[in-house]
Amino acid sequence: MKKFFTTVSLFFTPFLFAQEQNQGLDSKINEAFTPIADAWGKIVLHKFPFSSLIFEGGIPTIIVLLVSGALFFTVYFGFINVRRFPLAIGVVSGKYDKLEKKSSKSNSDGEVSHFQALSTAVSGTVGNGNIAGVALAIAIGGPGATFWMIVCGLIGMSSKFVECTLGVKYRDVGTDGTVYGGPMYYLTKGLKEIGLPRIGKILGFVFAALCVGASFGGGNAAQSNTAALSIVDLFGLTGSSARTFIGIIMMVFVGVIIIGGIKRIASITEKIVPFMAIMYIACCLYIIFSNLSFVDDAFSQIIFGAFTPAAGLGGLLGVLVVGFQRAAFSNEAGAGSAAIAHSAVKTKYAASEGLVALLEPFIDTVVICTMTALVIIIFNGDTTAFDYGGLDGKVFIEGVAVEGPQITQKAFSNYISFAGPFLTLAIVLFAISTMISWSYYGLQSWMFIFGKTKWSDLTYKFLFLSFIVIGAAGDMSSVWGFSDAMILALVFPNMIGLFFLYPKVKEELAKYLDAIKSFSK
Repeated sequence: MKKFFTTVSLFFTPFLFAQEQNQGLDSKINEAFTPIADAWGKIVLHKFPFSSLIFEGGIPTIIVLLVSGALFFTVYFGFINVRRFPLAIGVVSGKYDKLEKKSSKSNSDGEVSHFQALSTAVSGTVGNGNIAGVALAIAIGGPGATFWMIVCGLIGMSSKFVECTLGVKYRDVGTDGTVYGGPMYYLTKGLKEIGLPRIGKILGFVFAALCVGASFGGGNAAQSNTAALSIVDLFGLTGSSARTFIGIIMMVFVGVIIIGGIKRIASITEKIVPFMAIMYIACCLYIIFSNLSFVDDAFSQIIFGAFTPAAGLGGLLGVLVVGFQRAAFSNEAGAGSAAIAHSAVKTKYAASEGLVALLEPFIDTVVICTMTALVIIIFNGDTTAFDYGGLDGKVFIEGVAVEGPQITQKAFSNYISFAGPFLTLAIVLFAISTMISWSYYGLQSWMFIFGKTKWSDLTYKFLFLSFIVIGAAGDMSSVWGFSDAMILALVFPNMIGLFFLYPKVKEELAKYLDAIKSFSK
């Protein structure tokens, strides 16, 4: 591996600092990728019928389905996102581990602990959606987009509970203890159980195919793109193939990790994610408390902007759509992807992991996304740094066009001298942790379609690693457009299945709550 890395480095080094006299690798890859990204985005993000009569730009059908489903589950389960929040904390902290050990079988069902499953799933969500995605949302929709991101995160907790409970309930456990789970399994097995086998097979296959694409896009290309942009910006690289080379380096690192499977992935993510999340939050809190006098103004802008957005930002529904779209990408609630990681948990009670899973949107969107938003809004003050409503998320700061992570970097660097290098490191590590988690999601889906063979495994990993380079070289708007569409496409088959299977979740919740009552006596 060292020999390979050295050879690749020597080959691409001349391109890094070469001026763009001819079309470089970055441009060539981007030109090939952009038409595909644009076409897929138009298909997935089609508008809800007659929504253009209410909102000039129309409302994507996927957003309507996502929001309506999350609201329904929140009400149906009695605001489980609020009422069972303390219980979720108790489960993930190990308070009820003795309950699990009462069954001798429980120790063999699953591969990772509650905390490891949560870390792996959170590593797939906490990342560049929180850094670049939030900046993108605010740049387009203004501070008000933050409000709708928070709302989406809160109600998304209920969707996450439902899908992850089902993931554990209908998982497959191989003879060697390897767990196979996720929407493709609960859609096929669950719908067969209620007398809809054909619909279940179709939805399961569609989800698996889309999840493979999502692992290439949102879980991969968008992450390497953000990391590459940050590195290029930090070091001032101008070569026509700089981002391609950065993508190759990340490809090598990710490739070494994903060979080890879910246990290796979980062992790494449980170390990287908490550390980087704590460091990132600490920096956010430092900036927030250093500007405490402006925090109330920032929240005023968030709340006021949510209902009375500034002219040119698309009106109320425009800001709402931007906020929900970015939140959905960030926390993936309703997409079903996290259920794949949570299915590997060591537990006898499916609902126990569903409760753990509802913490994800809270950590990801309500806490980390909000903190990022506050830092950017404080930095911008009364729109003194840049104007909201930037086309495709690009805004001008000091006369220079910046986007995504560059906006966040500018905001952090304004208050913390070492913020530039630190944020770049955070972006890279978050990107890598997200990529390795999504490689597992995609591989599980790939094997569901093509079989659980060694060749199937290697073929998927080769394709996955290739998209790291493609994403790094691509234009941010096209890469993120493609990634949005791939992540959000998962909502269609997953949410349809959830609407059929949610009564099963209620049964599992009642079973677990009864077990806790008996255990506590």
